[in-house]
Amino acid sequence: MERREFLALLATPAYAELARRVSLRAALETPKADVTIHISPVEFEAAPRKTIKTTGYNGSAPGPIVRLREGQPITVDVFNETKTPELVHWHGLFLPSEVDGSEEEGTPMVPPGGVRRYSFVPRPSGTRWYHSHGHAGRDLKRATYTGQFGFLYVEPKDEPGRYDAEVFLALHGWDPYLSSQEEGSLEVGYPLYSVNSHALGSGDPVRVKEGQNVLFRILNASATQQHRIALPGHKFKVVSLDGNAVPLPREVDVIEMGPAERVDAVVSMNQPGVWILGEADDQTRNAGLGVVVEYANRSQSPQWTAAANTPWDYTIFGSETETPEPLGGVVPLVFRKKFAGNRWVDNWTINGKAFPKTDPIRVRANYRYRLRFDNQSDEAHPVHLHRHSFELTKFAGKNTAGVMKDVVVVPPRKLVEVDFTADNRGATLFHCHQQLHMDYGFMTMIQYEV
Repeated sequence: MERREFLALLATPAYAELARRVSLRAALETPKADVTIHISPVEFEAAPRKTIKTTGYNGSAPGPIVRLREGQPITVDVFNETKTPELVHWHGLFLPSEVDGSEEEGTPMVPPGGVRRYSFVPRPSGTRWYHSHGHAGRDLKRATYTGQFGFLYVEPKDEPGRYDAEVFLALHGWDPYLSSQEEGSLEVGYPLYSVNSHALGSGDPVRVKEGQNVLFRILNASATQQHRIALPGHKFKVVSLDGNAVPLPREVDVIEMGPAERVDAVVSMNQPGVWILGEADDQTRNAGLGVVVEYANRSQSPQWTAAANTPWDYTIFGSETETPEPLGGVVPLVFRKKFAGNRWVDNWTINGKAFPKTDPIRVRANYRYRLRFDNQSDEAHPVHLHRHSFELTKFAGKNTAGVMKDVVVVPPRKLVEVDFTADNRGATLFHCHQQLHMDYGFMTMIQYEV
């Protein structure tokens, strides 16, 4: 049964009502959960006279910051107060397949009007996030196009960087629409952006003091777009990527992030004034992707200067080391685009096949493997491996080691290699985190051999 057929079955009234009654009865008969999440319609004013109507968590978009302790078991009740089946994916955690939040891995859907309980031990520590893992297709009011996302922070024993204040910033685009590009394919555009729930110029500024070291935890929660973020007059000292401490923290002028990536960076507040932290692209920043950073006792107009056009390079945070080929060998994965027709959405293939017909990647437990991402398309792909982290070993021809991630952006016409250890048995999803690509074929499964 294909994914869309399965979703259609779940949406039938008889199945939905039965699932709702069973899940609600179970919730009433069990002890109270440590965390409760309500999926429900949300309205908020992102900018003056601009109200966003979407689906969010606990009455807001983004949802609340969930802080957990590494290794301490928790339970989470998810109430679905919408009319469609839903899933919550705990992105970046090493979880069993049945609670990871992926239908393809076997996680049960949360039925309309029903509730599901997730029980797990959160690990590893660091900046993770939680979000919808539904199928959207051409329905841009579903899945990661909505406000169904939020930070999930797993507290470590110590932080990789010392800081005086901590700020969480989630980037997102609103009111998405499909438009034709030059070649006739449909792509997603956004007329409005926000950092957290406000567009640039709305909401409160980030208030800082001269001499502080501020740790910014930044999440690109966009369904489809990469972003380049700058803070004029300041540098970002990157200490973690995707929640994992980097071997060599480095200062950069600009942070570049694909969908689902997280960057933790410490900024020394040594340029008193009022500044804009935001998207380097003028059009996107002027459409709302930014936030004001205001020093104490300063009240002038927010300042912006053009960001440096320096390329983003993961490898500067690791060592220039050639890593020997792992025992499990190399798994070649070729990414290609298939033109589907004018005013339609392109399809995507891995090794010549689109999901659900893609060939699974078969692995043996506790073996280490090298995934070779060969992007033969003209678009970048933020590829994500569920339930595991991977180590970058080669990026666009450069050897590297030590940088651990769960999402990596594979540039157009480039080759990227990553190593991962198959140490979390169970069905495991691999996909492009660009929602339009994922929905139109860019997925496959990792299957453990018995």
